[in-house]
Amino acid sequence: MADLNEKALALGKQPSEIRKLFEYGNQRAAEVGRENVFDFSLGNPSIDPPKKVDELVIQLEQTMEPAKLHGYTSGPGEKSVREAMSENVNRRFGRNSTFQNFYITTGAAAGLCIILSTLTADPSDEFVAVAPFFPEYKVFTEAAGAKFVIAEADEKEFQIQFEALEKAFTPHTRGIIINTPNNPSGSVLRPDTVEKLVAFLRNKMKEYGHPIYLISDEPYRELVYDAETRVPFFPNEYEYSIVCYSFSKSLSIPGERIGYLYVPEDIEDSADIFAAVCGAARALGYVCAPAMLQRVAAECADLTSDLNQYRENRDLLYNSLVRMGYSCIHPDGAFYLFVKAPGGNARAFSERAKGENLLLVPSDSFGCKGYLRLAYCVKKEMIERSLPAFERLIREY
Repeated sequence: MADLNEKALALGKQPSEIRKLFEYGNQRAAEVGRENVFDFSLGNPSIDPPKKVDELVIQLEQTMEPAKLHGYTSGPGEKSVREAMSENVNRRFGRNSTFQNFYITTGAAAGLCIILSTLTADPSDEFVAVAPFFPEYKVFTEAAGAKFVIAEADEKEFQIQFEALEKAFTPHTRGIIINTPNNPSGSVLRPDTVEKLVAFLRNKMKEYGHPIYLISDEPYRELVYDAETRVPFFPNEYEYSIVCYSFSKSLSIPGERIGYLYVPEDIEDSADIFAAVCGAARALGYVCAPAMLQRVAAECADLTSDLNQYRENRDLLYNSLVRMGYSCIHPDGAFYLFVKAPGGNARAFSERAKGENLLLVPSDSFGCKGYLRLAYCVKKEMIERSLPAFERLIREY
């Protein structure tokens, strides 16, 4: 047998629960027809990008010299693109950044891998994630050489359970990963929660005598549906915040893999951290994000897709399932519904749902057992057709 990296081999042979269900759905669609499979597994946007995205792609293809359009940019990204990101953040959030604070990445995942590698200085370093969380955080953290630590979920309000956070922190804690709006729950951290979190982190820094970084994972920043919902911009709240942003969901271009990593200008040792970001990206091979998409993102940074369809889907699915007797977390953002598994065993219910060709992700890998994640970034008609299957399932309980 080949002498291989055992961790890489294990990851390759055991893909994520989400991807396994998605591939199962493709298999079932080939057998029974796509219209008969109700696939809520993958957070793949179902609405079109803003028209300007497609228009820019065509314009760039027609007006730019091909060798320049498709050629390498500088490692951290085209300077004009980084300037556009800086101007966007400065205008929206009252910052004073320059292009030198922005590294253009192949989506938020690359940004997370880069910053975790940047901040991991010793094998004893630990990063905390509050459950429920995106499962790949564990993969990214361990790949960086650090330890991944889970703070148990607040299952009453899906904010932060601070007693659990206290237990998760140690003198080895290097940082915390925050994702709001949250995947998988759809919850958004309230201002009082953010205020309490910032006070907690400052107290821990004083206690431990070293910085604790807040890594804000922001692929869903723009996806909120009610006027009163406010998404915190952490660099304005906490002095050791770093942002990993993606345009995948806001512009409905997930397959294009484009985003940025923002190292705020007022963070201590900002220049050195950014230099380390460049070094980590170099070591990981994350230099020069897709050149054409860099230019598209720069021109479309202020835009979002039409989110009304997600709001309609949320209301239809949430209200329908609650009427049937399911217990659901009301999502204020993102495009996921977190549903308490009837009977308490999420894996067992997910398997039973397959009998109705319903593909629902069990929550075990999200660090919070007993729930199902439903991605409602699908066609409204599919939700409508799936409701009788949900009804039949709940009647069994």
